[in-house]
Amino acid sequence: MYNSYWAMEYNPFKKNDKSDTTYKTLDFANAIARLEHLKKTGGIGIFTGLAGTGKTFALREFSKTLNSNLYKVVYISLSTVTVLEFYKSLAYGLDLDPPNKKVDIFRVIQERIVTLSKDKRITTVVLVDEANYLQTGILNDIKLLLNFDMDSKDYAVFVLAGQPLLNNILSKQVHESLKQRIVINYNFHGITKEEAKDYIKTRFALCGVHTEIINENALESICLCSNGSIRKLNTLVDKCLLIGSMNKVNVIDTEIVMSAQNEIELV
Repeated sequence: MYNSYWAMEYNPFKKNDKSDTTYKTLDFANAIARLEHLKKTGGIGIFTGLAGTGKTFALREFSKTLNSNLYKVVYISLSTVTVLEFYKSLAYGLDLDPPNKKVDIFRVIQERIVTLSKDKRITTVVLVDEANYLQTGILNDIKLLLNFDMDSKDYAVFVLAGQPLLNNILSKQVHESLKQRIVINYNFHGITKEEAKDYIKTRFALCGVHTEIINENALESICLCSNGSIRKLNTLVDKCLLIGSMNKVNVIDTEIVMSAQNEIELV
């Protein structure tokens, strides 16, 4: 669209195979280190943060490192479901044909997790995204699902990722038993200003651009407007490049950033 105008080989701020290169923020490093620890210990991990701060990205990159001969990964992204629907989703992820009754699904899921661990030395890793939308009944059942051998073994890793509201939900007395089973609780703070500047420059370099396209003041404005969200940052830079090409400028300035921000806020 405007790639040729800015002499970019591709758009590094859009989702595509070429731009899928890991940028390791401090948040990312902290999250991966904790996930690695959880991988060894088993149990429940809670990862929270505002939208666009990199939670899903960290889960995806972590799952890529897991050897399929040692780990069975189940990723659940649809969290606005009933208890029975959640059970069925988990069962499908474990390659099971779920029975109709909840009690039977519960049994086959537990048996599958234990069998994978004891017979095949495979640890089940369940990654639940947008977990702040999970019903209370699902949260209540998670602690039951992970009760193995009279609560003496951890045969699985269960990660709940969501917005900070998840911590508020888990702090309620009704979830005290689940809370006590949490091994890791990490909150994403978002990309810092210096990381954001370096991220933008790195993305441009990846697509073959080594000249200044965004001036320093505009970079400051972009960092301020994105408020720690990599997703917002990508959207804003993308919009700036579009407006800049339409106005036939050579360098993005703060005026274009503000125009881009105003357009985004109207969407």
